[in-house]
Amino acid sequence: MDDSGGASDANASEPNLTEKLPEVVNITQGGDLILDVTFENSKDTIRTARVAQSKLFSRDSQPAPKRKARLGFRVSLKELKTQSKYFERLLTDSRFKEAKDISSAFAALSVRSVKPETAEAKELPWIKIQDDDQATHYAHREGAFGDLLRILHGKEVVTKFTMSFVTTLAVLADRFDCASAVSKYLVAGTRFKWPVTNRKPARDESVVMSRSNEDILRQKILVSWLLNQPARFQAATKEIIMNGSCRWSSFAQDDESSDATWWYLQDGLEQELQYRRQCILNTIASVQRHFLALYTSRTRQCKLGYDSSAACDSYQLGEMFKFLMHKNLLFPVDFSPGSLDSIADTSLLQIESVLATLRQCPSYQIDKNHTNCGLRTRVLPILDFILGLLSANSVPITRSTWRSNRQAVAWMPPEGDAEGKGKQEARPFRFTRSLAGDQRLRFENALGADKFARDVFTAASWDWTAEDQGYDDLPSTTPRWSLK
Repeated sequence: MDDSGGASDANASEPNLTEKLPEVVNITQGGDLILDVTFENSKDTIRTARVAQSKLFSRDSQPAPKRKARLGFRVSLKELKTQSKYFERLLTDSRFKEAKDISSAFAALSVRSVKPETAEAKELPWIKIQDDDQATHYAHREGAFGDLLRILHGKEVVTKFTMSFVTTLAVLADRFDCASAVSKYLVAGTRFKWPVTNRKPARDESVVMSRSNEDILRQKILVSWLLNQPARFQAATKEIIMNGSCRWSSFAQDDESSDATWWYLQDGLEQELQYRRQCILNTIASVQRHFLALYTSRTRQCKLGYDSSAACDSYQLGEMFKFLMHKNLLFPVDFSPGSLDSIADTSLLQIESVLATLRQCPSYQIDKNHTNCGLRTRVLPILDFILGLLSANSVPITRSTWRSNRQAVAWMPPEGDAEGKGKQEARPFRFTRSLAGDQRLRFENALGADKFARDVFTAASWDWTAEDQGYDDLPSTTPRWSLK
C-alpha cells in the first residue's frame, strides 16, 4: 500500500476565504487541525453501489454515492501523531510543507492569543488529502475515513459493520500507517461476525466456490494480513488453497475480476498461494498417473502366483480408465488442437472433493478369485497419507513466519534461482510401508509433519508403489523420508 508521507496526496494550507468550505465533521471536541479530504468514485463503483442499495429495503441505508465528495474532519494533532506514523512524519517533519504551514498557522493564532482548540474551523490549518476508490471500490469511503479517525481518537464507530466496510477500514489503516490501533479496536471494541465462506454443499449442489464467496474470502485474507489477525489469516489462506480461485485458471480467458487490491494479494501472497495449490494438485494427480503407468507397462500387477493373469491387468486398466473419466478426473486428448477443449478448467476444483472421489473407486474383480488386484486396495492408504499431510500447518501460510522469514517457509523457489541454490533442491519421493503405517500423520500438528508435508508436496517426482520398498530395501542413493 502507498504510505509515502509526502505532499503528493496531502497539502497543508489555510483555506481560501473566497472558496466555499466543505462541511466539517467534529471528530473530537477542541480539535486543532482540519483534514480536508476529497473522495473520488469511478462510474463502476457508483453503479455497483446503486445496484447493491436497490436490493436493500431498510430505511437506514447509506445515502446515494456521489462522483466526488468533500468533507473536513476536525481532529487532534496530538492524537494523529500518537496513533499514526504517517501523520507523525507528515505533520511534524519540517522537511514537509505541511509541517511548516501548521507551525505558521499556530504562530499566527498565538499572536492573537487564540488557542487552536477554541479557534473557528476556518482559522485552523487545513490539510488537503485526495482519496480514490482504486484499491477498495467502496463508494462510501468518507464514512470509513471518519470512523478511522474516531478509532484513532478513542471514539466509537458509527457505521454499521460489513465485510466491505471492514476491508476499506483496513486498507485505509494500512495507507495511513495506523493498523495497530484499528486491529485492537476490531478485536476488543466490536463484535463483528466474519462471514462464513467455507461450507459443505448439499448433495445436488455444485461444490465450486462462487465468485461472491471468493470475493469475501479474499477480503478476509487481506484484512487479517493488514490488521495482524494470525488465526483468521491462516484459516483463510488454507481455505483458498483447498478451494481454488477463478484468477488461477490455466486457460487464456478474459479477466472479469475486479482490480480491487484483494484480487491480487500483496507481499508475494498471491503467487505463493497459487503455487502451493498447484503443488498439492500435482501430488494428488501423480497418484492416478502412477497407477495408469503401472497397468500400461509390461510389468505384471496381478499377484496371484500361478493364477496371475495379463487379462486381469487389462481388465483393471479399462475399469480404472472408465472410472477416472466418469468422475472427470481424466481427460484423454489426441494430437488435434480441438481435443484440448475437452479438458475441464480445474482452477476451482476442491481438493477435498478430489480425494473423496478417488476414495469411491470400486473393488473391480475379473472373477471371484482375483481379489485386491485393482486400484482401490492400493490407493486407499495413499489417500489417507495425503489427507494427513493436508492437516499440517505448512499447507496454509503463517503470518508471522511469512513476514519475518519468508524465504525459509516459502514453497515457491526464489526468482532467479534456477539452480536451486537458495534452498534444498526438490527430491523424488517414494511411498513406503513404514510411511503408510505411520500413525503420527493421522493427527494434526504432529512433530515434524510440517516440513515433511512441504517436502512431499514439492517433490520432483512421486513413486506410490509401497510393496517391497521398506527402508532396509532401498538403495543408498534413495532419500529416506521420515518425520524425524
